[in-house]
Amino acid sequence: MKKSALVLAIGICASFMSCKEEKKVDVATSSVPSTEKFVVDSISVKDSLVMSPKLSLEYRSEVLLYPSVKNKALLDSIYFIYKGITDFSINGMQDFLQKDKNDYFDDTKKRSKDWLSDISYKQSWYTSFKMTQTSHKNDFLQMEYLSSAYEGGAHDNYWFSNRVFDLKNSKKLTLSDITTMPEAKISQILKKNMDKIHSGTTDSRGDVKNSDMLLVDVIEPNENFYFDEKNLYFHYSPYEIAAFAAGDIVIPVSWIELQGTLKPEFQQRLNLK
Repeated sequence: MKKSALVLAIGICASFMSCKEEKKVDVATSSVPSTEKFVVDSISVKDSLVMSPKLSLEYRSEVLLYPSVKNKALLDSIYFIYKGITDFSINGMQDFLQKDKNDYFDDTKKRSKDWLSDISYKQSWYTSFKMTQTSHKNDFLQMEYLSSAYEGGAHDNYWFSNRVFDLKNSKKLTLSDITTMPEAKISQILKKNMDKIHSGTTDSRGDVKNSDMLLVDVIEPNENFYFDEKNLYFHYSPYEIAAFAAGDIVIPVSWIELQGTLKPEFQQRLNLK
């Protein structure tokens, strides 16, 4: 996508303003088996800049902080969208986000020199990033990252990233940590289940099926997955597998469909029968 290159260049993850309710895993908190309490904090930076009488910029970033997580490799993975962070404290993150904001403003100023005077109507451009904790159970921390941006054109763009962190083993969970099922077989299940969670798209005739907006022949399992007691969910951003009108799409794969291929340790931690 055209927007993603820009957003990545300024340090904002290439990832709509909210995820549809049926797609969310219920937020739940459980204690980590440790003498230290699992602590969650947050920080946000929001600022705007008037570039000209017809163009203004806005920067928004909402980030969660985990002061009880000490493993640097795990912290690097949690904040994978922000490269180069060395200080994960609240002050360190505040400084990093302020720099990220200034870089966005400065970069847009430099690029706008040749075309700023050509803007014919009033516009507001922005870049936005938000971290959300969707679940914390069984020493699995599940996160959703939402990035969005607008720089003219018919609509803004948005991208999702989902990650699961294994706090017990201080690592990002991969699909191979969950199941041994070949990806080709998972692709078949994804194609079969594509319409199980409606994206919310409608037209003059009513609801539009996800499968009616599909842009690919094969739906490959991606890294944006999460899970609950019933299903493993794969989350796809606009244009990833379907038209922009489809929005973001979530496809469930039930644990029953993965039966016989689940890794024993994972199955035991989730108490899956």
